[in-house]
Amino acid sequence: MRAIIVDAYGPIENLRLGTMPDPVPVRDEVLVRTHATTVNYVDQLVITGKYQFLPKPPFVPGKGPAGIVIGLGPDAKRIKVGDRVLAMAEIGGYAELATVSESQCYVLPPKMSFPEASSMAVASDTAWFALNDRARYKVGDTVLVLGASGAVGIAAIQIAKAMGAFVMAGISNPDKIPLAKLAGADAIVDLARPDLRDGLRAQVHALTDGRGADIILDPLGGDVFDAAIRALAWCGRLVVIGFAAGRIPTLKVNYVLLKNIEVTGLQVSDYRKKRPEQVETCYRQLFDWFQAGKISPLPMTAYTFENFHEALAAIRDRTARGRVVLTHRTDTL
Repeated sequence: MRAIIVDAYGPIENLRLGTMPDPVPVRDEVLVRTHATTVNYVDQLVITGKYQFLPKPPFVPGKGPAGIVIGLGPDAKRIKVGDRVLAMAEIGGYAELATVSESQCYVLPPKMSFPEASSMAVASDTAWFALNDRARYKVGDTVLVLGASGAVGIAAIQIAKAMGAFVMAGISNPDKIPLAKLAGADAIVDLARPDLRDGLRAQVHALTDGRGADIILDPLGGDVFDAAIRALAWCGRLVVIGFAAGRIPTLKVNYVLLKNIEVTGLQVSDYRKKRPEQVETCYRQLFDWFQAGKISPLPMTAYTFENFHEALAAIRDRTARGRVVLTHRTDTL
């Protein structure tokens, strides 16, 4: 099979398009003929050797391919040959074929295309778990989504709105404000202000009658985290999702005590390993919302398999508008 291969950890320019042996499904695995795979920020960390879970080179990166099941392991019982699925593989998605446990496969709604399904991978499930499980959203909560123009941010805005929240979108680049508003954001919080430490809180308080945000989702870290923690409401919950800003922040826990706030983290791949039934619930609801029109396909740019370097560079250089998806074949629906 054709595949994009990491021979050694390093810059994305070192990746090559080559061939690997066709994978064979064992035990409860299924074999998926890949039609589309999203390109994620986390893929860059895996490729460069900076992620917490690293496969041994050579390997094929890529999480969450979508395609058609063409083979079954002897113990697979739920998924059938011919099913259209989103396959939440941890690696292997940048290839024509991928194997994954059937417990990590989710059958697509009839009207969802493979690129649309793939665009949800790692983003929509992260946002769903951040809001539902880690932050325990309840009716009436106000939500501040930081990094709101990124994949997780856009998904979080849509999901929070589907749940009925008042949603504030934290944006540092004004060119990306329309993207956040298109996703459904009720208000914009400027993350580029020079007085961010006080300015972020002032903006949030102005939008919440001085209460602060009940829930903050933070994929950025760095100075934004330092400012955002001060914008939480009493008994508010902040969910740490990542550190795209570069610096891993620290926190004086007396502040947590004095404001009765919670700071929690989310590593969504752990849920796939330890609570697959909860991930099934997540995708069932996401697909139901999609069919009901409560959430829309995430904005995306499609790249052909051969142009994978351009796709990865768009994520690395932060020039992407919405999701970046590799399409492996022309019949992507």
